[in-house]
Amino acid sequence: MPDSAIFYEWIAFGVRWLHVITAIAWIGSSFYFIALDLGLKPNPKLHKGVRGEEWQVHGGGFYHIQKYMVAPEHMPEHLIWFKWEAYTTWLSGFALLAIVYYVGADLYLIDRNVMDMGVPLAIFLSVASIAGGWIIYDLLCKSPIGKSETGLMVLLFGVLVFMAWGYTQIFTGRAALLHLGAFTATIMSANVFFIIIPNQKVIVADLKAGKEPDPALGKQSKQRSVHNNYLTLPVIFLMLSNHYPLAFATQYNWVIASMIFLIGVLIRHFFNTKHETGKSLSWTWFVSAVLFILIMWLSTNPKISGLTEDKMATLNAAPFMASAQFEEARDTVMGRCSMCHTEEPVWDGVHQAPKNVILDNDQAIAAHAKEIYIQAGRSHAMPPGNVTYMSDEERELLVAWYESVNQ
Repeated sequence: MPDSAIFYEWIAFGVRWLHVITAIAWIGSSFYFIALDLGLKPNPKLHKGVRGEEWQVHGGGFYHIQKYMVAPEHMPEHLIWFKWEAYTTWLSGFALLAIVYYVGADLYLIDRNVMDMGVPLAIFLSVASIAGGWIIYDLLCKSPIGKSETGLMVLLFGVLVFMAWGYTQIFTGRAALLHLGAFTATIMSANVFFIIIPNQKVIVADLKAGKEPDPALGKQSKQRSVHNNYLTLPVIFLMLSNHYPLAFATQYNWVIASMIFLIGVLIRHFFNTKHETGKSLSWTWFVSAVLFILIMWLSTNPKISGLTEDKMATLNAAPFMASAQFEEARDTVMGRCSMCHTEEPVWDGVHQAPKNVILDNDQAIAAHAKEIYIQAGRSHAMPPGNVTYMSDEERELLVAWYESVNQ
């Protein structure tokens, strides 16, 4: 069914939209509560157990906020829980991972120049690594080293660096960075699901039963919440990295990903310190800028083409090459697209093939039939701004070529 590609594309878009919306809600609440927590001011006149208070102005009114270190003496009548933002972000993210990388595993997940494996094994490694990441992280937090915040953070960074390198030894560069983001985001979501919310439920149950809540539960939840806060910015970069081949399709992609964690932590540390003490740690921005310049330099080193001829030969391009419309479609793509989508683009200002998509040979064009169909046939997304003047007749030809195979 030709329209199945359109249907699939819209499903992917809908899930991506949901994922972005819920992620914004989760990140927003996370940033707000960390800033709120760090901005609390002590006041001897406050009730027993209250750590501090804060006055805020927004929306034409004033808010007076107080935080109990563990819990109030009595259960409040109205209690708002913040959990579904995290749950829905993870569920929609995993659904998007399945739609893009599992369904399209041969193109987006597996690079047989890196590791020659079948789709089932690739999916298994993906799921196992993501789930295993949470187990390892949780054990480390509960181990003796978890009592040292600095020691724990250094060890966790080492784990993330190892995973960044490991993913590049298994998957495509694009999938490697995306999986590192999923690995980290799963830890963040699991912190909410397995630690923060259950601990809060125990505290609520103790209040209802007239018992004094265990302070250790609040301390553990606070630790995981702080971890989530520092991991947020690197995860955002990793989730967007698939748009930038210079990040995922270069020789030092795993080093770049590792350095992004350092930049994200530095920036969050700046804001957290600012909220807590009012001090501006300007050096964090300087170090971040130096690291980013280093990333730019690393990206100019020998590139790893994500779509070499050897790899393309492994894809299911034969039916599209056998189509009666292939020669005309190929000529159209070569004439309208290949000046940018080639190993050494000749279009002024384009230094690397957009999204690392190569369209300068028969096999590559056939292997990207679906993307050409969506981007230049059914829509006018490509060429951008129609800078090469692709005609409506040529677009209709690309549609006919794709649909001749997918009847």
